[in-house]
Amino acid sequence: MIDLLREIAAGLFLFAGAFFLLAGAIGMNRMPDLFTRMHAASVGDTLGVSLMLIGMVFLAGFTLVTVKLVFLLGFLLFMGPVASHALAAAALQAGVKPVLAENGESKKAEPKKAEPTVKAPARKTSSRKRGKP
Repeated sequence: MIDLLREIAAGLFLFAGAFFLLAGAIGMNRMPDLFTRMHAASVGDTLGVSLMLIGMVFLAGFTLVTVKLVFLLGFLLFMGPVASHALAAAALQAGVKPVLAENGESKKAEPKKAEPTVKAPARKTSSRKRGKP
């Protein structure tokens, strides 16, 4: 009974991992520019492979293989986002511009000017001119 539950849990993790890998692959084809494609690939890769490794841990039981899979999972969870960030930084430094406009044109991201959140109260002005009594 416990073996059946373990295999069902492993199958669910493996299926979920395959789903996220497939969603990442579809996202790579549908996204408009390098940065959004890279996001789809890195999220799909990190989450999909992580779920698949967890499924394999369930299938392996408590053995040396499980320890190796856990180390591999930790390495993947740290190095995947770091590699994606390094790739994005290199692309920005090389001059690749992200698509920010709705019509698909490339525009350089410019910082917005800070707007005051609280307006100063308006000054009261008198009808008299200053300096004359």
